[in-house]
Amino acid sequence: MAAPDCRSCGAALHRSFVDLGAAPLSNAFLTAAQLHAMEPHYPLRALVCDQCRLVQLPEYAPAETIFTDYLYFSSYSDLWLRHAETFAARMTSELRLSPESLVIEIASNDGYLLQYFVHRGIPVLGIEPAANVAAIAETIGVPTEIAFFGEATARQLARRGKLADLICANNVLAHVPNLNDFVAGLPLILRPTGTLTVEFPHLLQLIAQRQFDTIYHEHFSYFSLLVVERIFARHGLRVFDVDRLPTHGGSLRVYACHRADTARERTSRVSDVLAEEAAAGLDDPASYDRFAAGVIDLKCQVLDFLITARRDGRRVAGYGAPAKGNTLLNYCGIGPELLPFTVDRSPHKQGRFLPGSRIPVLTPEHIFEARPDYLFILPWNLRDEIIGQMAAIRDWGGRFVVAIPHLQVLA
Repeated sequence: MAAPDCRSCGAALHRSFVDLGAAPLSNAFLTAAQLHAMEPHYPLRALVCDQCRLVQLPEYAPAETIFTDYLYFSSYSDLWLRHAETFAARMTSELRLSPESLVIEIASNDGYLLQYFVHRGIPVLGIEPAANVAAIAETIGVPTEIAFFGEATARQLARRGKLADLICANNVLAHVPNLNDFVAGLPLILRPTGTLTVEFPHLLQLIAQRQFDTIYHEHFSYFSLLVVERIFARHGLRVFDVDRLPTHGGSLRVYACHRADTARERTSRVSDVLAEEAAAGLDDPASYDRFAAGVIDLKCQVLDFLITARRDGRRVAGYGAPAKGNTLLNYCGIGPELLPFTVDRSPHKQGRFLPGSRIPVLTPEHIFEARPDYLFILPWNLRDEIIGQMAAIRDWGGRFVVAIPHLQVLA
């Protein structure tokens, strides 16, 4: 079988980053009626390009299958909403956005971000492929077009005069199978002096913190600043600044503009991040070979904990039903025998079953009925928020557990 090609530079992919076996799509939650049907599984093996250093998954399932009817709603995290509101306030001030401006968000989800620009009287447009999610955004006053973004969509928008003073693309770059087509569309709808911001989990942190559970089929690519700068330059975009963010276990927010826009000077923050990546060996393909061994060690830690808890008669429940949790559970082979249930705030997930593991998803109130000894936090990036919400489990001696970057039991 021929090696797949890199979605960025087209080189043949030969080097494995990590092999997590086979797994279902991480957001393909099951209804009770589907428990008796076959569940598709796909290889979950990430590769790294020896030429451009992009870490990526081959496209085993088309994006239309994954994102047309989607169960991830951004607004169910208070922390994420605060992140979005802070960003909107900052951009409104720094870019002097006004009722004559236009903010476009690509993969705008349920309007979690654009609503804060609407509140300030700034025109917005969301672009979102999942019709069920876009419908929620419309109800809160965020006009949303149902479309997958790429060069063709961008040309249609440009012909209609939809040119943005600010384009936001938060945690979408990883979800794009045709990376060059997506990036090629960005300059087409960006005003000559407009600003593009792109947020993505930082590959440097994924490796350093052993965040293997952020690898799933909906994430086609995993980025360093080194790689993003190369891809943007290929399509006439220039990176001029970058923020380090705590979100999603450590992310970057990249600021870019048209190459011809020389008004914004490149900040030292860009050079600092690139130097840090170089020191970590992210431009050396051999540096990626050590990651898989650490993932195996982490799998053993998780299984040791759950098996010991069961033997000792301790009850463990889960909190959250994120895609990352499904990667962890399926890779470790964990089912209801070790984790009888998990809970989630999203009513769109409640009453369903996790893909692969088939663990039931209940309402958060069930924790206080079951009174487990341990609450296993699957969305570890929201650890502090969840511990605050569920602090009452300490009343019966309950403790919290997280698995990334290593298994920890927290009082």
